[in-house]
Amino acid sequence: MKAAVLNSIPGQLDIEDIELASPGPREVLVKTMAAGVCHSDLHFMEGLYPHPCPAVLGHESAGIVEEVGSAVDYVKPGDHVITCLSAFCGHCEQCLSGHMSTCELKATELVRRKGEPSRITRGGEDVHQFLHLSSFAEKMLIHEHALVKIDPDMPLDKAALIGCGVTTGLGAVFRTARVQAGTNVAVIGCGGIGLSAIQGARIAGANKVIAIDTNPTKLELAQSLGATHVIDASSDDPVAAVQELTGGGVHYSFEAVGLAPTAEQAFKMLRRRGQATVIGLIPVGTNISIHGVELLDEKMLTGSNMGSNQFRTDMPRFVEMYMSGKLMLDEMVSKTITLDEINEGFADMKAGNVARSVITFD
Repeated sequence: MKAAVLNSIPGQLDIEDIELASPGPREVLVKTMAAGVCHSDLHFMEGLYPHPCPAVLGHESAGIVEEVGSAVDYVKPGDHVITCLSAFCGHCEQCLSGHMSTCELKATELVRRKGEPSRITRGGEDVHQFLHLSSFAEKMLIHEHALVKIDPDMPLDKAALIGCGVTTGLGAVFRTARVQAGTNVAVIGCGGIGLSAIQGARIAGANKVIAIDTNPTKLELAQSLGATHVIDASSDDPVAAVQELTGGGVHYSFEAVGLAPTAEQAFKMLRRRGQATVIGLIPVGTNISIHGVELLDEKMLTGSNMGSNQFRTDMPRFVEMYMSGKLMLDEMVSKTITLDEINEGFADMKAGNVARSVITFD
């Protein structure tokens, strides 16, 4: 089967033939139907986050169950599923307290044990699985705690977006920050995650939803998805502009770029007792600086891992939101590409030409 393999860091992806093992206990073989091209994969390709090579990347995906291993009773062949990198063990302190996105044991309990054959190989060589998924491939072999069943009427190319970017953005609004109706919200960065946070703020009932970016096309898309105001950060000081629009700052801000300067801006544009949530992946080794005296205003700066999600319940709800017209996903898909075009997809992302490219598989 074909897959996009990262052989060196930094590097591009090579389309190669790989092999998957047969499903073992609690494992599920999924035919990949669609996979989003997410900025998080690019971070690993560029070496901003470490990962061993060779590896099959990809983590934002949806597909159809082909085969299940022993002890699997949650899904059966034919079920439509969304995958999630927030795989969970189900019994650590974080899982038992309802915080599966910060599971403490998934790195050791959801992988094959030492001495067992690798899930992915290439001509007899072991290939590393990425974030428990590796969805830039025609099929995935994953633990059952890394997927959720969904309504079979949901289009799988749109469902794939829910597997990461949409859940990260909506979850940051609904679960991490718990945005209240009638408040004012600013979102820095209008890529897939930022656009999802904008939609989350709209759905949550925010009064002002301020989109901030340097790309006019993305700002226009943000308005169509629910932003009430836009700020072009290439020409305006976003902090000053937000404070002027809101009479002193927003109640909630969301950083969806993954840079220290924008995270600092998110904190600075808060009103007293406001909360800034960093959604973007800030590179390893990067520090954020805030003015300590502002903490006396009870402002908060917090992180969000995949939107603090509980994906087994959250993702089916997001599917319902899409099916009922509340959540707009069609508009977020800028291009549909093949696996062979994946490097062009990342080039488009770096150039700022797309909100999301989605790989579809026959």
